[in-house]
Amino acid sequence: MSNNLSNQSKKNGKNLSLSEEIKELSKNRSAEEAAAHINNIYNVGLASIRGTKTFYDFLNTRNRVAICDGSACLVSNKQNKLKQELLKYFGEDEITEVTCLGLCHKNSAFMYNGKAYSTDNPEEIKDIIRYNIDSKITFPVYTTLKKPILTKPWRGISKQFDILLDYLKNTDTIIDELERSKLRGRGGAGFPFHKKVRSCKEAKSDKKYIICNADEGDSGAYSDMYLMNEHPSKVLFGMVATALAVGADEGIVYIRGEYPSSITSMRKEIGKLYARGYLGENVFNSKRRLHFKVVTGEGAYICGEETSLLNSAEGIRPEVRVRPPFPGVKGLFNHPTVVSNVETFANLFHILYKGGGKFSKIGTEKSTGTKLLSLDAGFNKPGIYEVEMGTPLRDLIKGEAKGFDRKAKAIQVGGPLGGVIPIEYLIKLTIDFESFEENGFLLGHAGVISLPVSTIFAEYVKHLFEFAAKESCGKCSPCRLGTIRGYELFDKALNEDYLIDFDLFTDLLETMKNTSLCALGSGITLPIYNIMRHFGIELKPYFKGYRQM
Repeated sequence: MSNNLSNQSKKNGKNLSLSEEIKELSKNRSAEEAAAHINNIYNVGLASIRGTKTFYDFLNTRNRVAICDGSACLVSNKQNKLKQELLKYFGEDEITEVTCLGLCHKNSAFMYNGKAYSTDNPEEIKDIIRYNIDSKITFPVYTTLKKPILTKPWRGISKQFDILLDYLKNTDTIIDELERSKLRGRGGAGFPFHKKVRSCKEAKSDKKYIICNADEGDSGAYSDMYLMNEHPSKVLFGMVATALAVGADEGIVYIRGEYPSSITSMRKEIGKLYARGYLGENVFNSKRRLHFKVVTGEGAYICGEETSLLNSAEGIRPEVRVRPPFPGVKGLFNHPTVVSNVETFANLFHILYKGGGKFSKIGTEKSTGTKLLSLDAGFNKPGIYEVEMGTPLRDLIKGEAKGFDRKAKAIQVGGPLGGVIPIEYLIKLTIDFESFEENGFLLGHAGVISLPVSTIFAEYVKHLFEFAAKESCGKCSPCRLGTIRGYELFDKALNEDYLIDFDLFTDLLETMKNTSLCALGSGITLPIYNIMRHFGIELKPYFKGYRQM
């Protein structure tokens, strides 16, 4: 990352940041006009501007309709029928793909004119195209808890936010309660949240930021969309509390463009907080300033990686950054920044209202609190589930979710980078970070995709490599080259008289796993290793010298 570019990308007195300028102008002007205009305002080189613009799918296509090609929709076998229906209204070259729309509990998902829909009803599709009707997204919600934390409705914004008045007397107590709670980040790695907040608090700077990473792009995971659509105030409460704790005066909710309903919901809720004095120049009448806004993604999965997100928010080409330094020390515009995901922030109200000690008694010793899971349409009761950490996975799937709606041989948990779990392992796993890690899997966002017995794992591995190759930022060679090479090997083995050299392939995986800059290149190897270990007999015909792992 260039510090000069980062410093130049924010200009005092501008209503829009460089990031927003590029996105807005790219939608309404030619590439040359947009680049010249931005260069004139920000004095940033034309090559840097073009490099940023060309990175995003949404800024480089004029297609009005896009079909979801995420893993959940792929294994549903519904998307071909959907495409045939859309071809009645559009030419082949007018239809593109998008990953993922977060409608995994329904499938048959597509975007039209910037709105997300899910239907395979020909009459509904006709009305959508003819009248551009609004999309109505609803989520079935279930819980095994007598006193839910994340799915419980709020009674009123003022009543909830006013509990922060007591913490304003000594904002260090916010971090103390977070430490007592043992809350771990819900975005994937499970890093203790209080450590991230304390690091930013202790960093020396006259400017600090809070960022809510709402760029959840894992296929099968739509819990972030649910929270932003149904409980936006809980998410914003957590951001406000964290901002007060570290002394930040600006915050961003970075929402993926594939979630248009969430963008609308969060902007509306931020407006309510300004109207009530919880955001603005004098929040809580405390002479503190705190300003939030929504920044939208434009179709790039890698922006869910926190350093890529930082570059995207600044208007720089969103390649990942080398760490350290970590965002808590050097983040947005080179200032200390807390970056955490939607579900993590949504937990803070319960922690600060009930106390961190009480929160820590929910769940397990090392994985406290509750967890949201998103079950795809391959279950008899798909939807959002809130369960206590430590809940047996089999109890949830076979009990609450009523099992699979078709015979399954595995599930994938945690998105494209998550583990592929054989059905017989359901009885071994509990829903917490440790259990999944000890058994060679990943809890991650806890999106759950059912893989039916009809799944051909060689094709699924090809799909995973194709996804990673398409979404790689391209900065490091192991990911940029390794993902496309993995895709090519399986494509050739599936379509030609060709056998993949087993030793060459395992060397490729090891190189990607150990030397990629971020979790995309290293993490995509996890489900592939799982498939090789647990379903090796299905892959053996495609290899030369295959050995069971």
